[in-house]
Amino acid sequence: MERTLADILEAATHGDFPPPDGGTTVVAQPSQRDAGVIAFTGHSVVFTDEDPRWVRRTLAAVECDPLAATMNPRFLGALLDRTRRSMDTIDLLTVASCLAGPPPLDLTELTDADHPREVRARRRRDDVRVWAAEGGVIVLGRGVAGRWEVAIEVDDEHRHRGLGKALATAARHLVPDGRPVWSQQAVGNARSVRAFQAAGFRPVGAEALLLAA
Repeated sequence: MERTLADILEAATHGDFPPPDGGTTVVAQPSQRDAGVIAFTGHSVVFTDEDPRWVRRTLAAVECDPLAATMNPRFLGALLDRTRRSMDTIDLLTVASCLAGPPPLDLTELTDADHPREVRARRRRDDVRVWAAEGGVIVLGRGVAGRWEVAIEVDDEHRHRGLGKALATAARHLVPDGRPVWSQQAVGNARSVRAFQAAGFRPVGAEALLLAA
């Protein structure tokens, strides 16, 4: 049976990654909303409904190390043009297991659907929920291939106090059904990367999400 992106992500949560053979796997989009590229160690996955033959021809034409081709700006630009999508940046993709019990942080769930962070999250996620702590916010929802994803935000005046790590740790207690929780950090956002890794999120790969218009 042909593997789906959900299958590949599920295996990755258990440390079972695609073989580091320098290859590229092309799979169908898990939904109309979600398309993009995930680069694991030595192997990439392109999830798109475009013709796989076009994907492979375009990759072969990129003048760079073949291992870097799927994240090369020329390939990503060609894919964006062909799909008429946009993207923000290339993210570090991380994942953590859930933690039992209540979060070790005083949280209040926000039910205001017009909260700016929730409005922004609904472009990319389903079943979005938002919690507020003193000085920060946690956003949890179902993103790519139905995986649970978390994003956090720390107010400027509360930075450098460990709140980012506390919020990311709390998210591991909030994800339902004992599922793992994923998160993306912009590769240049060292502060966010450090906070999530301190909270137990481990790097899985790099991800470029293509956003529908």
